[in-house]
Amino acid sequence: MKLSTGIIFCFLILGVSSQRRGTFLREAGQGAKDMWRAYSDMREANYKDSDKYFHARGNYDAAQRGPGGAWAAKVISDARENAQRVTDLFKPGSSGHGREDSRADQAANEWGRSGKDPNHFRPAGLPSKY
Repeated sequence: MKLSTGIIFCFLILGVSSQRRGTFLREAGQGAKDMWRAYSDMREANYKDSDKYFHARGNYDAAQRGPGGAWAAKVISDARENAQRVTDLFKPGSSGHGREDSRADQAANEWGRSGKDPNHFRPAGLPSKY
């Protein structure tokens, strides 16, 4: 619901032309798929200390799609970190990390969205498949 409200808000406020709206939506959809792929790969790899790499890679891939992809990456990244904070309120430590790790995740997210190489966070020994 928030995603669709945000998109509509962007269209109304920014006065995006109908052609650019379609481009933005396509980029956002592709960016969301990039984020899902990075998350799925992280779960599949189940590799120690690879979390920041997959955060950076998902955001990097999504942002390469264009403004819509970068927007989707930010919305998804922020929602994920905020959801973990809420989970920790009810069951401390259940998300597996605290505020410092959340800040480090967000730094990796921003690193990727800004176009910097996500391999900066790649742990030694992570299979080349990822």
